[in-house]
Amino acid sequence: MTANILDGHVHAQILIDKIAGELDRLPRAPGLAVVLVGDDPASQLYVQSKVRMAGRLGLRGEVVRLPDDASEPDLLARIAQLNARDEIDGILIQLPLPAHIDALRVMAAVDPAKDVDGLHALNAGRLFHGDDALVPCTPLGCLRLIKSIRPDLTGAHAVVIGSSNIVGKPMAALLLKEHATVTQAHVHTRGIEAICRQADILVSAVGKAGLVRGDWIKPDAIVIDVGTTRVEKPEGGYAVRGDVSFDEAVEIAGAITPVPRGVGPMTIACLMENTVKAAKARAAQLQ
Repeated sequence: MTANILDGHVHAQILIDKIAGELDRLPRAPGLAVVLVGDDPASQLYVQSKVRMAGRLGLRGEVVRLPDDASEPDLLARIAQLNARDEIDGILIQLPLPAHIDALRVMAAVDPAKDVDGLHALNAGRLFHGDDALVPCTPLGCLRLIKSIRPDLTGAHAVVIGSSNIVGKPMAALLLKEHATVTQAHVHTRGIEAICRQADILVSAVGKAGLVRGDWIKPDAIVIDVGTTRVEKPEGGYAVRGDVSFDEAVEIAGAITPVPRGVGPMTIACLMENTVKAAKARAAQLQ
């Protein structure tokens, strides 16, 4: 038996098409600002992908660039300027930030109504309270993929490996909201193999290549691999690997995301969705 491969590009395009149909109901094109500090190559690629997708969809995307040695007050001042600009509906701070900048303080400075990455404490609190909120894009994309296979998650046992504020914790909160029974684990969890074998839905987001082996997976489980790790190839160069040993897991799981072409495209699509959602909410407040 071979698992259903969840192609993120296919599912992302479905979501993008849906979002495009909502733009005509807005008074103007939504505006997205992505703040990039430093010149990390991976971050630059991610930012380019986000702004390019915004342009394709008809959103107004812009990049605010600061040097690697920019001070925290400088960054906070730029965020304050973006908060005040009426044509900007969404603000995303590209992570990671340089070590001398406090990421939590920076996230707290973003207007919660424009926090399209869903990392402000107010949005995080709303999510955990089961209230409407701007939700972190990656776990939101994961949930969309899961529900494409299993629309009703009531009573399903979901195991989330990883407890970050960006993926693990909001992923667990989203699954709880869907009435799944959730076990939150991490790389230090004892007996993690046995816990994973109970999972109808397994989400791994720790960034450790090959952590989850095929014999950790329950037959027919939905496996969502969020991990992306650069692994050196014997012949030279690098390959991107996920947390899950794909070749093993694909023979056991019912559905699985590949790495790449899995969760990544959905993250960008959900960023566009959050930007439009923020624009609609701000437009409603002005009426």
